[in-house]
Amino acid sequence: MTTAHAEIADRDELFVGGRWVTPVSGGSFDVIEAATEKVLARTALASNADVDAAVAAARAALAGPWGAMSGAERADLLDRFAAALKSRGRDTARLVSRENGMPISLSNGVNGIGAAAMFSYYALLVRDDSGEEVRPGVFGGRTVVRREPVGVVAAITPWNYPQPLAAMKLAPALAAGCTVVLKPAPETALDAYAFADAAVEAGLPAGVVNVLPAGRETSAYLVEHPGVDKVAFTGSTAAGRAIGEVCGRLLRPVTLELGGKSAAIVTEQADLDVFAGKLLEVSLVNNGQTCHASTRILAPRSRYDEVVEAVTETVRALTVGDPLDPATQIGPLVSAAQRERVLGYIEAGRADGYRVTTGGGRPSSQAVGWFVEPTVFADVDNSARIAQEEIFGPVLTITPYTDEDEAVAIANDSDYGLGGTVWTTDEQHGLELAARIHTGTVGVNHYALDLAAPFGGVKASGLGRELGPEGLQPYYAAKSVYFGTR
Repeated sequence: MTTAHAEIADRDELFVGGRWVTPVSGGSFDVIEAATEKVLARTALASNADVDAAVAAARAALAGPWGAMSGAERADLLDRFAAALKSRGRDTARLVSRENGMPISLSNGVNGIGAAAMFSYYALLVRDDSGEEVRPGVFGGRTVVRREPVGVVAAITPWNYPQPLAAMKLAPALAAGCTVVLKPAPETALDAYAFADAAVEAGLPAGVVNVLPAGRETSAYLVEHPGVDKVAFTGSTAAGRAIGEVCGRLLRPVTLELGGKSAAIVTEQADLDVFAGKLLEVSLVNNGQTCHASTRILAPRSRYDEVVEAVTETVRALTVGDPLDPATQIGPLVSAAQRERVLGYIEAGRADGYRVTTGGGRPSSQAVGWFVEPTVFADVDNSARIAQEEIFGPVLTITPYTDEDEAVAIANDSDYGLGGTVWTTDEQHGLELAARIHTGTVGVNHYALDLAAPFGGVKASGLGRELGPEGLQPYYAAKSVYFGTR
């Protein structure tokens, strides 16, 4: 490896009720470093009994000092929480890169700074909010509409962007006055302890934040726990469907941010230099382990060969290597299972007769680590498995279209609807095309989440929105207090 990989301490305790506690069952999980295939450190795993304790602690904090605080008081604590996260951001970013293979150039921003920024943003939103609005009655009298915290939140997060995806739930939930049981993925459980450490440093009341790494069975127990008032989940569509079914039966509010198979519509007016220059960050970001990535590239037949050449040459030139090396653009995948899954899709694409223009296997330059060559398939029919199913790795498909009506139809011919991009030198035309794509978010000559704007999907990509003021609303319950005429 090109960069020193220091030892990481085991985290053999859970964070429950403001204290470090030994798991009731004594369970643990070996976190494997993606680039070395060696054990990075061991983390504790929670059992059902630990979930009971964490939910009880969160419930007690809700009924205690946290629930009695004003928006300004919570905002002060959230700002301190943000500062505590930011102070350890560099170390957290490196840890995430070792856990899941994210290039450090990306991790420094999204894991090192991004999570802290979300807490600051939501602190600002609630600082001067009284939590009440007086509305005149249509037939006389008035109504005081109160925004009250929905209660105890189960936040269940994945391994691909562990810090910001957890913050997208924790920050608005805490800002609204809720308490949280955070259940991170075992593969990236080590970095989740940064939230526990920050809670202690910031002086959050005991039980406001609880951190419980756990496996699937314990996660399912948390979702249906009678002491949980809301579930916020990011992960696969299959898991989201199962969670949604449980919450539907329980009439429990749920936010689901799920999978994607987004399309990039390259128009005849597109500047291919701009498109190629942003291809890594839009379509292959985080080694392709990104739900909103524009992995289906739709190219006009009039410029098809140009687009194939530009995409192929750009992808072929990407630097594959140690995720801790600042020069690395493509690191390893999170696990051996994920690598085999992605390689399986590549073989399926080959078996279906689609043309590989670059990549297609494991890089010969990397003797260890869960690496997959960034791969491009050309001449792909949109009905193909590799065009319809979420691969979650560095694999792109290129599909030709005749006119923009066909391009929109192809973009919309997907079970998913999370992201997408339009590439054109005419921004107004880009906005008009974006309006025709059935998806939750679209970028024009660009794609990046904005803290102030809602993010989420339609169709199999989920329910609800995170980020922006819209991301705060799911953590409130509205209560109307009616007053008659005097």
